[in-house]
Amino acid sequence: MNDTTLTVPIPHGLPMERDAGPFDPPRQITRLREARPVSPMVFPDGHEGWLVTGYDAVRKLMADTRFSSRQDIGILHVPYEVPGMPAITEPSPQVPGVFIAMDPPDHTRLRSRLTGAFTVKRMKMLEEQIIDIAERQLDDLSRLPPPVDLVKEFALPVPSLVICELLGVPYTDRGTFQVNSAKFLEKDIPLDEKMAAYGALTTYLSELVTRKRAAPGEDILSDLARHDDLTVEELTGIAFLLLLAGHETTANMLALGTFALLEHPEQLAELRATPDLLPDAVEELMRYLSVVDILYRYATEDIELGGETIRKGSTVVVSMLAANRDPQRFDNPDTLDIRRKTRGHLSFGHGFHHCLGNQLARIEMRAGFEALLRRFPTLELAVPAGEVKLKTNMQIYGVHELPVTWTETAR
Repeated sequence: MNDTTLTVPIPHGLPMERDAGPFDPPRQITRLREARPVSPMVFPDGHEGWLVTGYDAVRKLMADTRFSSRQDIGILHVPYEVPGMPAITEPSPQVPGVFIAMDPPDHTRLRSRLTGAFTVKRMKMLEEQIIDIAERQLDDLSRLPPPVDLVKEFALPVPSLVICELLGVPYTDRGTFQVNSAKFLEKDIPLDEKMAAYGALTTYLSELVTRKRAAPGEDILSDLARHDDLTVEELTGIAFLLLLAGHETTANMLALGTFALLEHPEQLAELRATPDLLPDAVEELMRYLSVVDILYRYATEDIELGGETIRKGSTVVVSMLAANRDPQRFDNPDTLDIRRKTRGHLSFGHGFHHCLGNQLARIEMRAGFEALLRRFPTLELAVPAGEVKLKTNMQIYGVHELPVTWTETAR
């Protein structure tokens, strides 16, 4: 170990609060990336691991199956990759259906069942429906007297409505799954509260997939339920992943992305003047904000990475935010530039764990930002930027509330 070693608790002590500003990486993480992109670190119990912050090293790691996502092959000392899972200090059995915490061939078997549901062609077919959902939500918002909370009235409902429609989850049940999802993603709450939220979600979803197996409809969960080789437990785990990831990440991107644009008025004005820039702007916002930052891997053998030897059994902590802001990969990475051709950002992961719903998320963000900026040309924050409540207590970064106001709306 040398003086770049990070000796902080995991996971809560990892320096992830964005102390340089609401959109920038923690200063300590930036310094570590500059000094040693693959840095040794020590866990509170003395277990030695690694923090990977450099773009090239992260990309290489994510494509290497020797870095395992499994929880049942060694002591990882960190949460499951599923955001918010409780910390463990001994090998833990795999959760059925939670394929992002699996390796091939188990990962491949479960993920392959979903490949047809998330093809680019199918997502394109859904685009008009998603645009309609965004427009109808803005119809409701426009009838409210400002100021309003954009999270509550727009950023959260849009992806929730979309994922409910896709999965066949009754939107009237959103009060149950949104509350429990938020509780599950909190960092600093007692384990029994977190597991109670998880239990409530999985109980609800188990009952739902059981009904769909008995009487399938025209939705993704029904399609999955038709596969007799998938158990109810596996169907529940898959439903949990899709529901959680399908609304939480996009909701945070819509809200935090709007906040970032309002705080960069020159970029916002350029985007309004040149709507064709929207696809590039969405990619740049994902890179710039990186709302899902920390991932965990476990070395199944000795592996060379970034000039370092990571020994078998080591826990590896990956910072996607640091990698997406690496100046070795992106020019002026701490600048939001909607004209940037942000190919290769890692916000959807990389390799065999690349996000299955990436096209859906892109369509939702393009539809959401386009309609919001077009219909509310005078949108602005209703409070000083420093008063916006940041999700520093959550596993997925964003804002708890985004109070906004306007003087007129476009129909």
